[in-house]
Amino acid sequence: MEADVMKVLVLCTGNSCRSVIAEALINNLGHGRYRAWSAGSHPTGQVHPQSIATLKRHGIDPGQPRSKSWNEFTGHPFDLVITVCDQAAGESCPLFHGTPKKLHWGTPDPAKATGSDADIQRAFDSAFRLLRQRVEDLVTVPLTPNQGVSP
Repeated sequence: MEADVMKVLVLCTGNSCRSVIAEALINNLGHGRYRAWSAGSHPTGQVHPQSIATLKRHGIDPGQPRSKSWNEFTGHPFDLVITVCDQAAGESCPLFHGTPKKLHWGTPDPAKATGSDADIQRAFDSAFRLLRQRVEDLVTVPLTPNQGVSP
């Protein structure tokens, strides 16, 4: 991990949708100033196919994401940890120990969407738009690693 790059860990419970989308957005929109990884406290073991389809549909390179445990990142230094669980829906967000700055970007889980294919796609697009706006706000703030981040 490079010292002059803001290192970001995006956490969720399952690491199959929201955290994967946020990771790809940060890596694509961060213009080399940000490097993101995602993980889950209880990973599902697979990335939801709609996550990849949504990123591609919006012109974002998804990379090669995989659903993984946050245990893989034990001991890695991060400048920022972002949780994307939706506390309003009663979801439990994982807690990350350590000294990085922490942000919470509550986002409804599109994996829980029901209905037609169009309804499910709308749920993924909604989560994508919400996360994209937050990432755009984040990456426009001039900062350096360990400098801090405002919500």
